[in-house]
Amino acid sequence: MKITKLAICALIMAFVVGCSSNKSSDSSSETDGNSGYGSSDNNGAGVGVGVGNGDLNGFNGMSAEEVAALRAITTFYFNYDSSDIQPDSMRALDVHAHDLMQNGKHIVLQGNTDERGTREYNMALGERRGNAVKNYLTMQGVSPSQIEVVSYGKERPAVSGHDEAAWAKNRRVELVFQ
Repeated sequence: MKITKLAICALIMAFVVGCSSNKSSDSSSETDGNSGYGSSDNNGAGVGVGVGNGDLNGFNGMSAEEVAALRAITTFYFNYDSSDIQPDSMRALDVHAHDLMQNGKHIVLQGNTDERGTREYNMALGERRGNAVKNYLTMQGVSPSQIEVVSYGKERPAVSGHDEAAWAKNRRVELVFQ
């Protein structure tokens, strides 16, 4: 029964991600190794396809270099006042999920927010963001016992500043492998 519910949730998430067409207005000039997820160049593969297949060469139609670049991404950004995972983060999270299932390591998901809002609100938002990433990883097959969520709220900014550019870099979940 639990597996059926999990499969239904995964299908719903794949459908929602596939149907999403809204783009964030606060795009960065940096190149994002996750961009293009769900495009036709991955042979129509969807969320989580390829996870658990052993060697990552050819994972989801990607080269070893692409997989290595995605593996290097350990910070995932969020929109203002949101704990929704960005569709362009899912390829890197899929690679991390595969690695965690293969190596059994423990990971800490550190949820962070920008400086706006109360301390209490931001602690809760940071936790929701960490739990969103945890839920995604567990839907890909990672054991919940391998994952710990810690919220720092607005207490550990990555970038100092009081403008959208700084705030966007502070709304994040960082993966720390142990």
